[in-house]
Amino acid sequence: MREAPQLAIGVPCGKIEVSEPEGSGTVEQWIMLEQENRGNTCGPQWVCGRKIAWTWLMLACALVISTATLLAGAGTGRTAQDPSARDTQTSSGKTPVFRVQRLVVNVPVTVLNKRGAPVIDLPEKDFKVYEDGKRQEIAYFRQEPLPPLRIGLVLDTSNSMKMQMKYEKDAASQFVYNILQGQNTNNQIFLEAFDESSYVVQPFTSNPDLLNTKIQSLKAGGGKALYDAIYSACQSVMLHAGNPERTRRVLVVISDGIDVQSKHSLDEAISMAHRAEASIYTIGNSLYGYSNPGDRFLDDMAEETGGWAFFPLEEQVGTDLLTGYLAHGQMNPDGSQNVGLGARTGIYSAEKLEHLADALDNLDRQLDSQYSIGYTPSHQQLDGSYRHIRVEVRIKGAKVRYKTGYFALAHPS
Repeated sequence: MREAPQLAIGVPCGKIEVSEPEGSGTVEQWIMLEQENRGNTCGPQWVCGRKIAWTWLMLACALVISTATLLAGAGTGRTAQDPSARDTQTSSGKTPVFRVQRLVVNVPVTVLNKRGAPVIDLPEKDFKVYEDGKRQEIAYFRQEPLPPLRIGLVLDTSNSMKMQMKYEKDAASQFVYNILQGQNTNNQIFLEAFDESSYVVQPFTSNPDLLNTKIQSLKAGGGKALYDAIYSACQSVMLHAGNPERTRRVLVVISDGIDVQSKHSLDEAISMAHRAEASIYTIGNSLYGYSNPGDRFLDDMAEETGGWAFFPLEEQVGTDLLTGYLAHGQMNPDGSQNVGLGARTGIYSAEKLEHLADALDNLDRQLDSQYSIGYTPSHQQLDGSYRHIRVEVRIKGAKVRYKTGYFALAHPS
């Protein structure tokens, strides 16, 4: 608890306590008025909490002043010993608590140049934030230090991934070590796998060795319910990943984007991601030369949630077959090797793993170069409505990705 300067207000009051309980995009300020020593001038004011501006402190004091005046029976000549004044206590004898809610929205923003490289060191004045078309005042702006990451790594282990599983697992393990490097990291990752059903293989942890062990133990087989997996990851895990103002919530989905058995629709999965304030980054792993309708759905997930879609295996087969990827008829029966390269060269395997890992490494760089922007919406009513967010950056030709919106929901008491 931190003391604010003493204020000689000269009215009955007690102390003000302001806290920030965890919630989905909200900061709740609890103002407690202790009905003691009525008639005495105000003593020191106490303020607990972070990021509370002077304006809010003064508004809180004004609330205390007006409430204390009413309770003391202003204008009636009552004193602290007046029984009728004491009757303003609640029947249970507890001190009344007055709640003031202030909605604060955190927006992670990624800015890329024309070549796809992150743009760093932009000043706050280069950004504009809009909610439902109305310009909002930025409350805080930072690039370093960024809020810690809460990442859900969602791996497709359906039967169609058998040919891809080894590369998928090795690239995922490398990504885990990159994100969780350093003993003092505040980042955490949970692992979810899915076929016709989804299950959390490893809850949130900052231990890369533990995650690597769980990743390497996965086996492919079964049906495919991608949308259910995303819905479940957001509802069961991401919604409980701490205050979104203090963390960045990300789902990394490695899949071909095909869904055949989900009970939830794509729109429902995206809506749950919005509610969890999670951005979805997708890594498409379908082979070159095959028409894959799932790529469009992976792109939609990323676009609608402020993430990014990567398709590292889309490059064409090179003229020397050393830099390209599979076309029809260039695969062994077990799918393990590019026939055009020979059964023992291993060049295709290395190239494929390298490009999957490169896509995840690119994702890592994007997350490491984000801007964290917070604003207090002009529309403060927590009515459950969906609010659309738009971020503009004053750089010609820049590609900007950001959280596209949120549901204005109050955190239950």
